[in-house]
Amino acid sequence: MQELTIRRPDDWHLHLRDGDMLESVLPHTSRHFARAIVMPNLVPPVATTADARAYRQRIEKALPEGDSFTPIMTLYLTEDTQAEDVVSGFQGGTISAVKLYPAGATTNSHNGVRDIEAVYPVLERMAEAGVPLCVHGEVTDSEIDIFDREAVFIERVLHPIRQHIPGLRIIMEHITTSDGIDYVESSPEGIAGTITTHHLIINRNAILVGGIKPHYYCLPIAKRESHRLALRRAATSGKKRFFLGTDSAPHLDTDKESACGCAGVFSSINTLSCLAHVFEEEDALDRLEAFVSLNGPGFYGLPVNEETIRLVRRQQPVDYPERIETASGPVTVFDPMFPLYWDVA
Repeated sequence: MQELTIRRPDDWHLHLRDGDMLESVLPHTSRHFARAIVMPNLVPPVATTADARAYRQRIEKALPEGDSFTPIMTLYLTEDTQAEDVVSGFQGGTISAVKLYPAGATTNSHNGVRDIEAVYPVLERMAEAGVPLCVHGEVTDSEIDIFDREAVFIERVLHPIRQHIPGLRIIMEHITTSDGIDYVESSPEGIAGTITTHHLIINRNAILVGGIKPHYYCLPIAKRESHRLALRRAATSGKKRFFLGTDSAPHLDTDKESACGCAGVFSSINTLSCLAHVFEEEDALDRLEAFVSLNGPGFYGLPVNEETIRLVRRQQPVDYPERIETASGPVTVFDPMFPLYWDVA
């Protein structure tokens, strides 16, 4: 296959940051994606409907002229979150989901939830109103190995939530393990999972073998090869409960290449080329549209995009930049470690 036309895709997990960084990275999403779930972990966090409304206005102001893109806003769940604000923001169309960060799990998550039962009343109201919950699925207990955090989260946090509030719709974001895949597949309707571009391509060796590679360091951290293969099977299966959430998370190179480097991979610029490569390797190009364009809207109850994009397989590798420039410094682009031939025409 040399060409592929698909519905214009959406990104169901994206970090756009704010200020100069927002202006620099947004065009790389809006060029190809129609919509994106925008993460609320700014400083300070997007914790109220008023915050979300103001942030959406800043995103819309930063859009390149002529680009058609809809930011889908989320709220940062804290132990002080007011259920009334969540429900009114959802019913009024300002927000489409709430994000659970266990405190200390990832970038700017120190305002997150420490006692999950403390937010059960909010989650119960969300279930009644149909508000989805996006979860960063890791525990942060110091005694739990970083490579086991997702599996333990399923056992200690996610499964109890679903037993206590079975009507709550949940998206387990950036799944990194076969445990996460198995849990979604074996559960009743009402739970789905997003998978990132980079977790389909790298395992933990990419970070650690031959020297520490800070630009492959992300959270949740990449796991064993067996887990990567499980993610690829799920993503390329066409199953409706798995869809793309890039978790593209830009950081300045100075913040990545430091004694305590930030977690995050910036992949918006070349995600579709990377995914076409992966799906071609898995003999599943006919299921790429489901993963990037159909399954996400289906779970969120939104219409699929009417516009289409065309992917073309070039004779020579696509020349993506190694980094992009921002007003504060460079941001390195995800390197899949193989040449990319698929391009958005």
